[in-house]
Amino acid sequence: MPSSQKFLIPCVLICSLLWGSAFPAIKAMYRLWPESQSWDARLLVAGIRFCIAGLMLAPIAGLRGYFSRIKSAERWPMIAVALAQTFGQYLLFYAGLALSSGVLGALLISAGSFWWMMLAPPMLGSPAPRRHHWLALVAGAIGATIAVLRPGAGSGSPLLGGLCFLTAALCGALGIIFHTRLKHSIDTRTATSCSLAAGGVLLVVCGSTAWPEMGRMLAPDMLGLTLYLAFVSAAAFALWNWLARQFSANLLAGYRFLIPLSGMVLSSLLIPEEKPGAGIFIGGGLIIGALIFTNRMEQRSPEAAIDPR
Repeated sequence: MPSSQKFLIPCVLICSLLWGSAFPAIKAMYRLWPESQSWDARLLVAGIRFCIAGLMLAPIAGLRGYFSRIKSAERWPMIAVALAQTFGQYLLFYAGLALSSGVLGALLISAGSFWWMMLAPPMLGSPAPRRHHWLALVAGAIGATIAVLRPGAGSGSPLLGGLCFLTAALCGALGIIFHTRLKHSIDTRTATSCSLAAGGVLLVVCGSTAWPEMGRMLAPDMLGLTLYLAFVSAAAFALWNWLARQFSANLLAGYRFLIPLSGMVLSSLLIPEEKPGAGIFIGGGLIIGALIFTNRMEQRSPEAAIDPR
């Protein structure tokens, strides 16, 4: 077993708990700051969060030579990571969260696993999905459809919200793929730090009409939530991007079932107005079951566990 293999499950568990806790934390922020219900304010809050997250990672990445490493990295993949993984993903994610529920978002964002399995082979040259992967994709698509049609109380507009979440998951998968393409020109932490900060700046600019309200974010409760969400992004993205460079897309896709599971449980427990319906449980069972099935099939094929690139 390669030395990095022993870190796989602990790192995935940490990412799952961090990302899962973000759903109720964002909803709590909306309750504390009613003005954040406006679209521009949501983008401003998200942008500040990711700018701080990028700055948090900069010292860990090593400030010495930080900008020279960024300059020496491949330019277009770096731009693509910032646009897809931070700006595009969270522009759509926050739109989905405004339209629908945190539980539905936690479930549908797991579609990134399926996008990743389909896109990694043509874009990265990784092993193509096999029969069990396609079966998992079909089961996941059916599960997502059921979840959107019967999401339960507090779901708002599940069709529009679900579309935003699914497209956000696509952007996230593209971001990871472009990040993986940077593995030979820049280290993980520097690339993640730069992409989070750059994407955050774009979101802040898009939310410029809410700038006069920025002082409200200095209130202790809002500041605490913003810093926590920034930490979530910095830690989870740094860990996951490192994993994406170490392991194959098909293997990691199987472990990602822990992320929606964590998000669904924490959202159900911590967001009082949301009560998941039968569609969430049935659809979630299909999606998570498909990912578990994929993971078990991958474990039977040790040669596919580590990316040969």
